[in-house]
Parts: sequence; C-alpha cells; structure tokens
Amino acid sequence: MTGKELRDLTADKLATKLTEMRQEIFKLRFQHASAQLDKTHRIPEVKKTIARILTIQRQRASEASNG
Repeated sequence: MTGKELRDLTADKLATKLTEMRQEIFKLRFQHASAQLDKTHRIPEVKKTIARILTIQRQRASEASNG
C-alpha cells in the first residue's frame, strides 16, 4: 500500500492493517526459513508497509499532543 492510501484510513483501520501486516511478515519469515517462500520480494514490501503505518501513527499522535 502507498502512503496516501494508508493516510486515508481511520486510526482503527490503520491498527487493524498493522496487525495484518505483522501476521503476514511472521508467515513470510516462517516460509523463508523452511525454504517454501516463492515471492521473496514480498518481505521487504511488507516491512516498508509496517514502517509507513508506524510513521503515520506517530505523526498523528504528535499532531494530537501538539494541537
């Protein structure tokens, strides 16, 4: 997902998406360790999405505390 798509989500949906992405990265790492992962490019994509979600959440928390 792009940053714009993530910014359009509500806080609840963003938290749900974060949970989904963390579950997916766990499954991908498990598949990678057992040599069953076909789409190895998916791991960095999911990591970047998790980072984007966390960044957006921190920005919103900062805006709420400052404003």
